[in-house]
Amino acid sequence: MTQPLRVLHLEDDPHDAELVQATLAAEGLACQVVRVDTRAEFVEALERGGYDLILADYVLPAFDGMTALTLAQEKFPHLPFLFVSGGMGEDMAIEACTHGATDYVLKQNLSRLVPAVRRVVREVEERTTRKRVEEQLRQSQKMEAVGRLAGGIAHDFNNLLTIMMGYSELLLKRLGPDDPLRGAIEQIKKAGDRGAALARQLLIFSRQQILQLQVLDLNAVVTGINPMLQRVIGEDTHLVTALDPAVDRVKADPGQLEQVVMNLVVNARDAMPQGGTLTIETANVELGEPHAGQLLALQPGPYAMLAVSDTGCGMDAETQARIFEPFFTTKGAGKGTGLGLSTVYGIVKQSGGDIWVYSEPGRGATFKIYLPRVKEDARPLQLTVAPARPLMGTETVLLVEDEPGVRAFVRDTLGLFGYTVLEARHGIEALMIGTRHAGPIHLLITDVVMPQMDGREIADRLGPLRSEMKVLYMSGYTDDAVVSHGVLEAGTAFLQKPFTPDALARKIRDVLDG
Repeated sequence: MTQPLRVLHLEDDPHDAELVQATLAAEGLACQVVRVDTRAEFVEALERGGYDLILADYVLPAFDGMTALTLAQEKFPHLPFLFVSGGMGEDMAIEACTHGATDYVLKQNLSRLVPAVRRVVREVEERTTRKRVEEQLRQSQKMEAVGRLAGGIAHDFNNLLTIMMGYSELLLKRLGPDDPLRGAIEQIKKAGDRGAALARQLLIFSRQQILQLQVLDLNAVVTGINPMLQRVIGEDTHLVTALDPAVDRVKADPGQLEQVVMNLVVNARDAMPQGGTLTIETANVELGEPHAGQLLALQPGPYAMLAVSDTGCGMDAETQARIFEPFFTTKGAGKGTGLGLSTVYGIVKQSGGDIWVYSEPGRGATFKIYLPRVKEDARPLQLTVAPARPLMGTETVLLVEDEPGVRAFVRDTLGLFGYTVLEARHGIEALMIGTRHAGPIHLLITDVVMPQMDGREIADRLGPLRSEMKVLYMSGYTDDAVVSHGVLEAGTAFLQKPFTPDALARKIRDVLDG
């Protein structure tokens, strides 16, 4: 152990107590020993807690070791309890071990004391490590399950949003600027936009969002948004940055990483309603076995660390176990969606890193993010602006969508932009139409995930019959998600729900025009 062993010693003979402590010290075993010799003192010490080991004589005036063992097990059933006695026979020792004692040592043979204590400490550390790993596995499994649920919810939610936002756009195109209905429809569209933002956050948590990875300088990310952070935290919070100039590069999405920093800063600000100190740090770290694989779901090796600390109210262990769950929040009603930290979790995990939290009630909190280091130079993201092009068309489109509302919206949009629409509710109907239609079919627009037959299978079966037909997939999942699940190949034409009529029209022209 790196810290001194905290020992509660139940012993009425001061000379024997000193001898036990001297024996421990002589073997280099650092201990902080508290000696008690009455039942009342023993119970009081148990109430205070904080001990790693109990040593106890077996026979004491008006008290006995077996009673002490029972009291200790009631309070701390897993706390090691070792008898050190001069009047303990073999039968008594067997009975004591049967009732939960860890071991026994005779005072006449204290040479066994230190090996027995070391073995007990080793077993406790192994049990603690095993428990920590098991808890980490349970937490990881829980987060994966919640992530799958969140991704599924976002997919279904995006179908509904496609209908809401799409028809709002179509109606706004038909209404004049002074139409009395325009304001109400704009409010519906705004609600849809907010819903789409929530769906995106759920997809981020479930690690199904699209990342534009590039080599980044962590210090540049922090300094780049520093002015914005100052405005966010307010004048009563002191912002301190401790950025290691030698910190290595990482590979991440710049916009997503900025969102990570911003969300952590906002979380820290909210934990300090009366103001305080907020610290952002960067550093190179080397994670060894005690941290990687136990405290963090990472392989040992070199990482770049980004830490955000506050001097706020802190959290208890129960809260810490849930802070990354979607919609979990300790804030009052209407003061947050509970998606800020879950978004951080999803971005960090999808970037190949992990996040560690340390906090105690009343002592603030520290969030440490670890991302794999890379040796490449950071490069600015090159942005290209696509030239404007006409959105109208006259081609024939085969539309396959199992959700009636989405199918109706896409059909109406395609008609508005001049296309001829062949409509199918599912894969079987799409194959029948594709086989029997006399004229050309220029484009297949199909949902990816559908009952009985998915969009990829429809395209594969119609492809040999319609060599001129191009394909556009759409889904409430992101293209990264459907590619990773083996549904589509990378580079396939894809449109993520929800989308607006203009976005659909632009994507169609992109596909048809090559």
